[in-house]
Amino acid sequence: MLNPMKVSVLMTVFNTDFSYTKRAIDSVLKQDFQNFELIIIDDGSKGNNRESLMDYVEKKEDKISYIRHSNRGQSQSINRGVLYSSGEYITIIDSDDEYKPNHLSSCLSEINGLDLICSTSETIVDNDNDYYVPDKNDLSKLIHLDDVTLFGTLFGRKKVFTSINFKTGFAADSDFYERATELFSVKKLDLRTYIYHRNIPNSICAKVKKANLISA
Repeated sequence: MLNPMKVSVLMTVFNTDFSYTKRAIDSVLKQDFQNFELIIIDDGSKGNNRESLMDYVEKKEDKISYIRHSNRGQSQSINRGVLYSSGEYITIIDSDDEYKPNHLSSCLSEINGLDLICSTSETIVDNDNDYYVPDKNDLSKLIHLDDVTLFGTLFGRKKVFTSINFKTGFAADSDFYERATELFSVKKLDLRTYIYHRNIPNSICAKVKKANLISA
């Protein structure tokens, strides 16, 4: 009998440069803990990035599943990925970020007695200003990344993700974590095994930050 799947890793993709997506995929495949599935949810990508992704996924079909739908946004794509997941635990990786090799094993060792964890990240920046992002409660103000919740650092039991949907909109990850605190045992940790590439100019966070600082 096959061992039951331990961890489902969800990755949403929307026109992400394939070099970034490949880096993210490879970081999952190289984990020191291998009882996982990677579910890629293509949120309506177009062009060569999609073709390159499909070619790469076909070579890794023993570990990767691929789902595609029309453009719905990251939150709705993750929600759909949850429905397809078979793991005891669920976690996320952004398509332009990466895991350190011990990310999954570290999360598993820390979640004992808890339902959901999130953590700080190792953040790649071009300058110190990139460590600061819009406060979801006042987009004209900035807060340090260590004080926010990132999609990619969420790691929890499947029951958490099936009980709470991600809402559409900015800071959906923080909103999810705050609602989880009301229903489950949660904790934020200082792991830094998730590598967050904050220096990508076309990211959603970068666009929101630019728009609101200009208008403030």
